[in-house]
Amino acid sequence: MTSTFLPDKRTGPDTDVPPPAAGKARGRARRRTLNWFTAVGFQLPALVLFGVLVLLPILFALYAAFFRWGGFGMPSDYIGVDNFTRLFDDPVFLGDLWRCLVLVLLSLALQLPFALAMAVLLNQKVRGRAVYRMLFFAPYVLSEAITGVLFSMIFAPDDGLADRLLGGIGLDGLGGEWFADPSTVMATLFLVMTWKYFGFHMMLYLAGLQSIPRELTEAALIDGANAWQRFRNVTLPLLAPTLRISVFLSVIGSIQLFDLVWVTTAGGPDHHSETMAVTMFQYGFKRYQVGYASAISVVMFGISLVFALAYQRFVLRRDLEGATTTMRGGGK
Repeated sequence: MTSTFLPDKRTGPDTDVPPPAAGKARGRARRRTLNWFTAVGFQLPALVLFGVLVLLPILFALYAAFFRWGGFGMPSDYIGVDNFTRLFDDPVFLGDLWRCLVLVLLSLALQLPFALAMAVLLNQKVRGRAVYRMLFFAPYVLSEAITGVLFSMIFAPDDGLADRLLGGIGLDGLGGEWFADPSTVMATLFLVMTWKYFGFHMMLYLAGLQSIPRELTEAALIDGANAWQRFRNVTLPLLAPTLRISVFLSVIGSIQLFDLVWVTTAGGPDHHSETMAVTMFQYGFKRYQVGYASAISVVMFGISLVFALAYQRFVLRRDLEGATTTMRGGGK
């Protein structure tokens, strides 16, 4: 009797080989793990620097704000929220908040529209427009310290360039103590700020204008739209993302304004040009009330953070969603 040998399916040389699907899944898992470690390895130095140079100072400032501290040694005289209650009872700091709001409103109402108008003008075929662009952008390249010293000499009382020019055209009465008069110091300071920063916003708008397809404005021209209608209905909507970024940078810059004010007026006369950053510097490095100065810095950071988050949530949301959608679409 001959018996037929049937091999057991559970035995044999192929029993240790995993199914193809399981092997591919493990391979994908290993690649994902390797990619994760690679990404962490590249990002770790930047994260360490960000933590040491940004996060730790913020946390320490928040910690020091609850102490009466002169800046030497470690804070030990805990006073709770007294620095913050003192802050909002201080007329100087309340004046800082008001002046910050004034600068923001003036920037949005005058500086940015002026920069937009110059960008629209220089986007046309104007002879020598490259030279004009360079001249208007040049003040932004100068440091705030140089700008402050320059305009301190220009607006010097009696013998400054501004008074001499006004006197030369018979307008002596308009001259005066530009930075020393409480009634004119903020207007003069805003004039200096506009000269310094409008070129930066103008270049932003120029970049946005040059990214708008010319075919759209030509189509509107064929349809009979005049210059204002083309600007209002074609150019302005397509320039909106650039405008929103410009507004964001202008507001944050006004909140954190320090060096230009410090060089020109140091907050004077009698605190009439002082900003939150100048007040913080005065208390921290001149009066050695570092705990109180830390409270000012925490409030400044809080105002900037709340504005940035709210602006991103309600204003930049559509732009960010569009960018995310574009990136996802490109990856498919």
